[in-house]
Amino acid sequence: MELMELLKLRRTYRRFKQEPISDEIIDEMLTSARYASSAANLQPLSYVVVKSQEKVKEVFEHTKWAGYLPKEEGQPKAGEEPVLFIGIIENENINRGQYCDTDAGLAISNMTLAAWNHGVGSCIIGACDKAELSNMFGLKEEQKLHTVVAFGYPSHTSKMEDAKDGNIKYYLDENKDYVVPKRKMEDIVKYL
Repeated sequence: MELMELLKLRRTYRRFKQEPISDEIIDEMLTSARYASSAANLQPLSYVVVKSQEKVKEVFEHTKWAGYLPKEEGQPKAGEEPVLFIGIIENENINRGQYCDTDAGLAISNMTLAAWNHGVGSCIIGACDKAELSNMFGLKEEQKLHTVVAFGYPSHTSKMEDAKDGNIKYYLDENKDYVVPKRKMEDIVKYL
């Protein structure tokens, strides 16, 4: 896929087909995260891959979805859940929070783009029970759960439109597909 098209179409997806993601694609996603730039090249991130159906369901129970929508519209229903979660873990002995958000953002971006290159959609989830998931993931004292990312082959579409009157809240259209308003270029860029 052409890079700009890949960037345009890699949106957030919140309903998934119940098809497994191959180990080859998962390995490529993780390799792409490893390739991401890191502040001072400290590389404080590690990853927990959750792919067994039983464990995916456990993680799913501790996540919240689509904060702009009522739960009955934003939360994936039975048969729409992700088939894979990847936990992004910070090692505070390597880097105590300084730049970890930037490192995590770069790694997550690489990972979700590598996934989307194979038609695998994703949803980045910060709204989760981090204490429960940290326990479930067996994290050590120096490890901190940054984010979990849900993956699966999407069962809906997601598209962008220009924001109207500054409203950036995503919504579902008449087909229950996601529409994501983006600020216009002239509203976000200043040339000197």
